[in-house]
Amino acid sequence: MATNLVVRNVEEDVALALKQLAASHGRSAEAEHREILRAALQRPKRQSLAEVLSRMPNVGEDADFNSRNALE
Repeated sequence: MATNLVVRNVEEDVALALKQLAASHGRSAEAEHREILRAALQRPKRQSLAEVLSRMPNVGEDADFNSRNALE
């Protein structure tokens, strides 16, 4: 269900910047405002530890991370 949202007392330069940005994207200021709110408030998908680890670059050898070797 859509809800109406009214924003009052927006500075003129902010409103103008919104209109210019909207025009550059080929949409209305209202549509641009919705997109800005959506992008700002969307939460990123939570990633599993396996997903995070799988994206880590494969650098060095296991021995490089051995604390005994670090002291030698």
